[in-house]
Amino acid sequence: MTTNTVSRKVAWLRVVTLAVAAFIFNTTEFVPVGLLSDIAQSFDMETAQVGIMLTIYAWVVALMSLPFMLLTSQIERRKLLIGLFVLFIASHVLSFLAWNFEVLVLSRIGIAFAHAIFWSITASLAIRLAPAGKRAQALSLIATGTALAMVLGLPIGRVVGQYFGWRTTFFAIGLGALITLVCLVKLLPKLPSEHSGSLKSLPLLFRRPALMCIYLLTVVVVTAHYTAYSYIEPFVQNVAGFSANFATVLLLLLGGAGIIGSVLFGKLGNQHASGLISGAIAMLVASLVLMLPASGSEMHLAVLSIFWGIAIMVIGLGMQVKVLALAPDATDVAMSLFSGIFNIGIGAGALVGNQISLHWSMDAIGYAGAIPAVAALVWSVLIFRRWPVKLEEQTSPSHS
Repeated sequence: MTTNTVSRKVAWLRVVTLAVAAFIFNTTEFVPVGLLSDIAQSFDMETAQVGIMLTIYAWVVALMSLPFMLLTSQIERRKLLIGLFVLFIASHVLSFLAWNFEVLVLSRIGIAFAHAIFWSITASLAIRLAPAGKRAQALSLIATGTALAMVLGLPIGRVVGQYFGWRTTFFAIGLGALITLVCLVKLLPKLPSEHSGSLKSLPLLFRRPALMCIYLLTVVVVTAHYTAYSYIEPFVQNVAGFSANFATVLLLLLGGAGIIGSVLFGKLGNQHASGLISGAIAMLVASLVLMLPASGSEMHLAVLSIFWGIAIMVIGLGMQVKVLALAPDATDVAMSLFSGIFNIGIGAGALVGNQISLHWSMDAIGYAGAIPAVAALVWSVLIFRRWPVKLEEQTSPSHS
């Protein structure tokens, strides 16, 4: 294994570069949430119509994660990453140039293809490139890159969009990806594919009821969150009647609170994952129900977004930990299924929010999201009682 022969400094540099890549990939997924109104204005469309772009992106990722992972399972990883980045950067240039909404959607589909493969291979690459005995820290670095996309990536993308136009945001992400690609080319060794799992792993995973129940919980709770979250920026401006700058502040608060959620989960997640997840879902229910009542005051909305941000981060981390614990023998396949299912939820939520906004009223997106959130809360209590698995019993790393 190459990592034994390289210095710890180089090994960490490789992992950090992957974490930066994770930040960039997730920023581009979330950033349209902060730019919907601007994109709608430039194409003379309704905000809710532009929101369909979020659904298309998420569902392409969901549909392609597993097929692409299996198709690329034998490709040398360094070459695969370089190819992904080239597609990713070219698609962002197309987003920047997009002369109509259809071209913008097409460019997003190109990005979604790259995204689907990237997330299927990143966790296992981080583990392989990490210095000896530092796998958990390497994974948490990738998770931090992901979390920072919501904390920093989305609000910064929105600020850039506000001052220089939404096209510049996409161009800047493409530029960041180009710099990251140069670093990856310089730093990464040849990485033959290994332990990626195969179609044979699927029936094994499908025969695990606890894992299937976690997947179902994931899709329901993510749908609930994204029903409201996808339209938070137009909600703040059109329903609550606050400024575009306050919408940016709110997105910053919501993302920043995710860091608190991450720290909380880091401290208590191993022992109390089930209780933390159910508690966080209850907090999500409260945030969604209170969204409209809180919209009369900036302070109320700010406090609510902090609780919401903590809740969604704990839920996301908790689900990942559960999946890894329940499928230690096929982590790539299990995580690519998880990524796909998570994205089905994102797409479904954005679509529900879109339909509620178009055919009913944007006022109601919080209540609409609260319905699946309550179902998720009941389901989580039931399944954690049925399978009260302590994760640390199963999380010994079973493969490199």
